[in-house]
Amino acid sequence: MQTATMTDTSRSTLIVLGNEKGGSGKSTTAMHVIVSLLGQGHSVGAVDLDARQGTLSRYIENRAALNRRNSLSLPCPRFAAVLPSSRRNRDDAEKEDLENLEAALNKLRPADFIVIDTPGSASHLSRLGHSLADILITPLNDSFIDLDLLARIDPDAHSILGPSIYSQMVWEQRQMRARAGRRPTEWIVMRNRLSHIDARNKRVMSRLLDQLAQRIGFRLAPGFGERVVFRELFPKGLTLLDLKEDGTGVDMTMSHVAARAEIRSLLDVIGFEEPNPQAANDQDAASAGQEGSANKINGAKAKTRAMVG
Repeated sequence: MQTATMTDTSRSTLIVLGNEKGGSGKSTTAMHVIVSLLGQGHSVGAVDLDARQGTLSRYIENRAALNRRNSLSLPCPRFAAVLPSSRRNRDDAEKEDLENLEAALNKLRPADFIVIDTPGSASHLSRLGHSLADILITPLNDSFIDLDLLARIDPDAHSILGPSIYSQMVWEQRQMRARAGRRPTEWIVMRNRLSHIDARNKRVMSRLLDQLAQRIGFRLAPGFGERVVFRELFPKGLTLLDLKEDGTGVDMTMSHVAARAEIRSLLDVIGFEEPNPQAANDQDAASAGQEGSANKINGAKAKTRAMVG
């Protein structure tokens, strides 16, 4: 297969965000991983294989535009976008996809890390991206609809019947890497858009994912809760890791503090750390304390008014 002819990627660690369902949070996760690595002083490249939708591309462009508007120096990755081939002949199209991806990777080298965002659909470009993954991160919305991406589930017994098409594709790409003498892909599945309510379905999802992790070989990572803050940061190209910087125009709230804790938990499982995590913890605690103090004062004032009234 043509994926076996990809150029040597040993000089860069390739992190691939993969999921064949759209709306799972791949681009948001990719941007937070990128900013975390940049903050640690690594050289980072980014490839948008979902260039037709272009969420990661626009995220990075929005970030560069904010730097220009506000005279900031938020770190940005070098990036390249790869559109799928428009050739009608399948062999010609797949050859062009391969050439375009190789050209994008060569444009970004040398880099310590290259982060690749893949399309939310089954495509040749997506398979090529998966075949390159040293680390594969699969964001998964916390629902049985999205769990179907990984496995077929008995609807009555809530038991695993077998792996689904996406899991089989990842397994095949892992086998191809092994035959090519490359190190195995480390697969991380993160539960995304978690409800803050302890519902029965949430517990069933936890049990099934724990079983799947053992059965098909991935590690589970905590993901992001269902928070509006992620959508609000996108137009500015910001991540939650940037809010400690002056000039971003975003005030820290309790929702931001909780979301930043989720980011730190995810990065810890992946094996990355937020730059200067102790300082970040202290700053978040201070922010939370200030808001908590304000709430206490407002509550005391309200109680006093009630007593006087």
